[in-house]
Amino acid sequence: MRPSFHPSLINDPFCDPGLFIPFLFEKRALMFDLGDLSALSSRDLLKITHAFVTHTHMDHFIGFDNLLRVSLGRDKALHLFGPPDFFKHVEGKLAGYTWNLANKFTNNFLIEVNEVHPDRILTNTYVCQDRFVPKNAPLSRPFSGTLLEEPSFSVHGVLLDHRVPCLGLALTENFYVNIIKQELADMGLPVGPWLNRFKSAIYRKKDLKGDFFVTWEKNGKIIQEKRFVLGDLVSKIAKITPGQKIAYITDVVASPDNSTKIVRLAKGANLLFIEGAFLDSDKEMAREKYHLTAKKAGTLAAKARVNHFRIFHFSPRYKGRAAELEQEAKEAYERRNSCF
Repeated sequence: MRPSFHPSLINDPFCDPGLFIPFLFEKRALMFDLGDLSALSSRDLLKITHAFVTHTHMDHFIGFDNLLRVSLGRDKALHLFGPPDFFKHVEGKLAGYTWNLANKFTNNFLIEVNEVHPDRILTNTYVCQDRFVPKNAPLSRPFSGTLLEEPSFSVHGVLLDHRVPCLGLALTENFYVNIIKQELADMGLPVGPWLNRFKSAIYRKKDLKGDFFVTWEKNGKIIQEKRFVLGDLVSKIAKITPGQKIAYITDVVASPDNSTKIVRLAKGANLLFIEGAFLDSDKEMAREKYHLTAKKAGTLAAKARVNHFRIFHFSPRYKGRAAELEQEAKEAYERRNSCF
């Protein structure tokens, strides 16, 4: 059975970080980090509704300009999350352009920026037609680990140390609704937008005795519909399976405090993306630059009991030696796992 999310690093491990997480059967995606986004098409960029920026060093944030450019002139809300001082950095980006024609746009493009602090999240809204100048003071809400929560999934975060605060991230799917395509075919039901409504009804725990309408559409218009009892339809065409967990860690020093937080955040993940910037033979350099070694990445993956992990964000000094970093991480993971 296929999971709802299919995460992939958009660049090779020596280039800018960026994890693209598209939703299966939906024109929607999440991004973890906004490094160089040139590998993504405009079509993919327009799928992004939420982007979580670990910190605003250039290699993690330069892609914001690409995302902004392709979003202009669209009816779209873009939600951004970042660490303390994130408002200042987003506003600096926006201030770098002239917006004298912004009020001519007829679309409703806006950017909602969430600045994550240890105990609260501050939110500001920047509207294109207002030249991206916020009209109100930021809203504040308590923060205890959850950045975003929707019926089908949630995104959690923790502030880590990279000389500046840096977000560690984890995406957790509540459960997954697998559509049994053969049953659809046997019942003569189409594949279409109604399947998203169907899944949403399950995620939102709608009354299983209530009505649900399957629709046939052509050119965006409903041409036929058929009524079912929701519970009956669920029993025939859906299989519910446990959801997946994806964790993402980059740009952190291997301190005891960071290690504890990383293991807690990534615990039991199906897939962990974790930086392995240096070989263990250069661990002092890694410590000075506030990065992880490949060995430490593998050890943390084992401690968190993740099913699979992938290292990335390699130092350019190892160009042509990626296999050494990957082997070191693999051996550390297997060695630590053998102790459990």
